[in-house]
Amino acid sequence: MSTESRYVLPVGEMAWSVQAPLRTEFTWEYDKARSDLLALYEKGKRQQWNATDRIDWSIDLDPENPMMLPDETISLYGTDLWNRLSPQRIAELRRYLQALNISQFMHGEQGALICAAKIVQQVQGIDAKFYAATQVVDEARHVEAYARLLHEKFDIVFPINKSLQALIGDVIERQEWDFTYLGMQVVIEGLALAAFQGIRDNAQNRLAAQVNAYVMQDEARHVAFGRLALREYYPGLTEKERDRREEFLVEACYLMRDRLEPAYAWEAAGLDVAECRALHENSLATTKFRARLFSRIVPTVRDIGLWGPRVRTAFEDLGVMQFADRDSAQMLADDNRVAEEHDAQNMIEKAVAELTPQPN
Repeated sequence: MSTESRYVLPVGEMAWSVQAPLRTEFTWEYDKARSDLLALYEKGKRQQWNATDRIDWSIDLDPENPMMLPDETISLYGTDLWNRLSPQRIAELRRYLQALNISQFMHGEQGALICAAKIVQQVQGIDAKFYAATQVVDEARHVEAYARLLHEKFDIVFPINKSLQALIGDVIERQEWDFTYLGMQVVIEGLALAAFQGIRDNAQNRLAAQVNAYVMQDEARHVAFGRLALREYYPGLTEKERDRREEFLVEACYLMRDRLEPAYAWEAAGLDVAECRALHENSLATTKFRARLFSRIVPTVRDIGLWGPRVRTAFEDLGVMQFADRDSAQMLADDNRVAEEHDAQNMIEKAVAELTPQPN
């Protein structure tokens, strides 16, 4: 069965084209490379994995709460609207909300796939081209894993959020190579890391936790790649060039905060979208989620030096300045550790299964 037949809501055209004439950079210097980028490239090669083998796809999802996430994370939870719903309607809403999240991850990872290929085309250094090539493979694997999770376990898919689509399109259309890093590696993947973490750390279903833990292990390297490149490049910007990047960053952050709402899930569940939106905007769960989304972005932005008054004012208004002092490198190291812990648990369970006598 095709993906098109699994869309819960009309998706329109099944293809999207973005016109983006780009400058292509070749280099004939193959030895002059930065040690930090080469080290990241080596790590990227070592950590390649196969989504077919590393993930235990035999694990099923609970139809009533597929990823076994707490209801307290749902913005409608505890409201009069929630209390009016039957257990069957609540189970349906959970399934739609969770499938909507995974759908946005899948679409966003395809955007990252395109952007990683764009980086290979645009950057000048062979070291950056090498690493970006490993990221292309990573992003293809992420699209594969999320698509399989949706197709085989949820059997439903949602269209891409229009604001996410607009931001991806904007990043792809930009001529300057660093906007690709800033828009994708810092903003979109920073938001994604925070959203992935919410599932990885709270899902009681091991399949859902595994998929997000392994994707996060890769994304940790991708964010590190963006940090290395931009931290080196941004100190040399003119004031006008810096203003353009800060303006883009601020607009992208507000766009993602204000527009990443689960309206598609409410619509699919047959709920009044206007009523849901009003409850959603006043929910403590929404406030916490929106703040947590920026937990990865704020310290990275500070680290790359894009920290002018416009950016600081925006982060204060967004209520996320408390994340400025977080250790980006430590968070990324933790992402790698958690993925390895999942591997160790899988190995233990496989060994136990092999030693357990099978019934005749």
